Amino acid sequence: MVKDILEQRQRMLVLLWELSKQDLGAPDDAAREMLDEFLTLLVDYIATGHFGLYGRFSAGVERRSQIVDTARDVYPRIATTTAVAVDFLERYEGADDLTLRQQLTHDLSRLGEHLTTRIELEDQLITSMLDGEPSTDNAA
Repeated sequence: MVKDILEQRQRMLVLLWELSKQDLGAPDDAAREMLDEFLTLLVDYIATGHFGLYGRFSAGVERRSQIVDTARDVYPRIATTTAVAVDFLERYEGADDLTLRQQLTHDLSRLGEHLTTRIELEDQLITSMLDGEPSTDNAA
């Protein structure tokens, strides 16, 4: 589960970086394709966290108190980042040229800030989960 979320995250961040280097003031077909691919990866990343990592806690499967406490602390803030990502997805899935030219650069920057927060919070949770495990090499 941790490995999956880290892999999803890495792919999404690489594409976010590549997308941010595009001329988003006048997006061409290649930039639009990259945006569509990014949206797909963003959905995958958010879903992997929501149904995999956080689903464990909402279902009451996790019994280790340190992990449950960490999850209770970080989950409300992670939920905020999820809402920002969902808003971004809804705005840019099939967005028209005007929306792309006028808002994408700003909204992509805002999303990046929220994803940074999300990653920091996820890392706290992942560290808590792996604490005491035989090997933490996969967390790096």
